[in-house]
Amino acid sequence: MSDLNYLYGAPLSKADFKTTAEDFMVDEDLGIEFTGSGEHVCLQVVKKGENTQYVAKLIAQRAGVSPRDVSYAGMKDRHGVCSQWFSVKVPIKKPIDFSDLNSESIFIVSQQRHDRKLRTGCHKGNKFTITLRNVTKPLDILCRINAVRAGVPNYFGEQRFGHGGHNLVMAEKMFAGERIRDKKLRGIIISAARSHVFNQLVSLRVKEHGLAKTMHREVFMLSGSNAFFEDAINDENIERLATGDIVMSAPMVGKSEKGLTEQEKIWLEPFQTWCDGLGELGLKNERRMLRLIPQDLAVETLDETTLKLSFGLPKGCFATALLRELVDYKDASPRERKEKDNDINEDTVK
Repeated sequence: MSDLNYLYGAPLSKADFKTTAEDFMVDEDLGIEFTGSGEHVCLQVVKKGENTQYVAKLIAQRAGVSPRDVSYAGMKDRHGVCSQWFSVKVPIKKPIDFSDLNSESIFIVSQQRHDRKLRTGCHKGNKFTITLRNVTKPLDILCRINAVRAGVPNYFGEQRFGHGGHNLVMAEKMFAGERIRDKKLRGIIISAARSHVFNQLVSLRVKEHGLAKTMHREVFMLSGSNAFFEDAINDENIERLATGDIVMSAPMVGKSEKGLTEQEKIWLEPFQTWCDGLGELGLKNERRMLRLIPQDLAVETLDETTLKLSFGLPKGCFATALLRELVDYKDASPRERKEKDNDINEDTVK
């Protein structure tokens, strides 16, 4: 994400991010009222240092089913303390106590019956608590808070693209004709490619127009919906924007140019190879909101070099998109430290 334009200019402060698991805490807001009966058991799980697929595998083993029969609303980072919901189909006459899975890294908070399984993206959003350590210029972060409350570019985070952008390298190979047989991997690569094009277009718009200024024609999304429509700027649309009934958007490119404004077509010209590759896959044209507005963004000073941030985001949005407008952060998680050490060792051998 280092090549993407900043809305408020590059931050002056540096800080460490995810130094410990407790420095990155996520609480999934499911927003669903359970029926209390049915063949699906919904589990609220707090995990520390474990990835989502690993927890799903343990749940499957306990229920005596295949891992593919365990579903969840959204993926959560391994390097943090994260609360999230899973569901698994269990016959009504087969009660299972999933608290047997409790360990130092997994805790079953709740299990409830429901009449249907949880599907990807069914949750309302996520609440984050992030602790930044070794902050070099705390005052710069504090000065940026009010600006960031008004919104930041809704970029996809670097985790979407794999370590070192590996998923994008694979996408280029796929568009060049290389076949990827693993359906799950193929889906991840396609998602990364679409996200990359979205980020680049939003970055160009930020550079040339910012996010507050509307153009002559916009493609609007209905708030809380994937529905969108193109229209000229008029008093009615300006009022709907002000009330939050509609939001501005940017394209998730698909099989045609339908739904693209003329300006967006111009901005996409440098990425025509990517657009053509995605179009040949027959993907449906979609949109994504342009501006990410955090909910209840607050900051607490723990000491001279440590700040704690708390905020909520809608589903599908990345905390790092907000974080990058506040601070030049370094991922200090064990994974990143290990990979850095490996890089050093390889350079030494060479």
